[in-house]
Amino acid sequence: MNIQNINDLQIMGLTDYYIQLCTSVTAVKILINKSTLNFTEMDKDLKLAVLIDADNVPYGHIKEMFEEIAKYGTPTFKRIYADWTRTSVSGWKKVLLDHAITPIQQYSYTSGKNSSDSALIIDAMDILYTGKVDGFCIVSSDSDFTRLATRLREAGMKVIGIGEKKTLKPFITACDKFIYIEILNPGVTAGDMAVPETEAAASSTKTPPLSKVDNGIIKLFSDSIGDLADESGWAYLGDLGSLMMKKKLILMPETMASQNCCH
Repeated sequence: MNIQNINDLQIMGLTDYYIQLCTSVTAVKILINKSTLNFTEMDKDLKLAVLIDADNVPYGHIKEMFEEIAKYGTPTFKRIYADWTRTSVSGWKKVLLDHAITPIQQYSYTSGKNSSDSALIIDAMDILYTGKVDGFCIVSSDSDFTRLATRLREAGMKVIGIGEKKTLKPFITACDKFIYIEILNPGVTAGDMAVPETEAAASSTKTPPLSKVDNGIIKLFSDSIGDLADESGWAYLGDLGSLMMKKKLILMPETMASQNCCH
């Protein structure tokens, strides 16, 4: 079909179709530009305190973790907590200097207890009252930090959690955003995992594959799009992401960007 000008369209009765097509292309461009703006500019100036529980996260993901954190702000405090006399955290010693992370020693007073949790919580509150940060990134799969995350948010701090998929829901929902380590680096080997002795048996249970999407997630996508869609049925990707975060569904931004977010 050779179309030279708008008169050719009028002759063929395709004027309305052409206008709708141009409008749709423009709308798609606007959607992409606005969604990119929302994700990249929203938190770019945040000063973040990154506090790592070495007993409950694998050191093999450290590079990917800090690359992800950089999307949300600048790490001004970088501390990691453990009893460094234990062999279970020896792998972390190899990567601390490369990422300028300050190790904090906390001896285990009794067997089977993770005393470094208390040290992390105390430091978090001390940093909070210095007023030098805008948010916290708590790197742990331990739900004992649920109350800490809640308290920091009550103080107006943005709280980002990073942990394994086995992390219990209370800690996940207490954070503004929670990021699964397995998504950051799916190729990490079992030898890179630092698993505390008290959880060795529990960690042997297989977790469901991350690629599987349950019906609840699909429904939340559909409901949220319905809440935000304009008269023509379009919804902005950035607004959709913000609404879903508020509804406490834990999703990676990369996962959301790959979905079809318009009717």
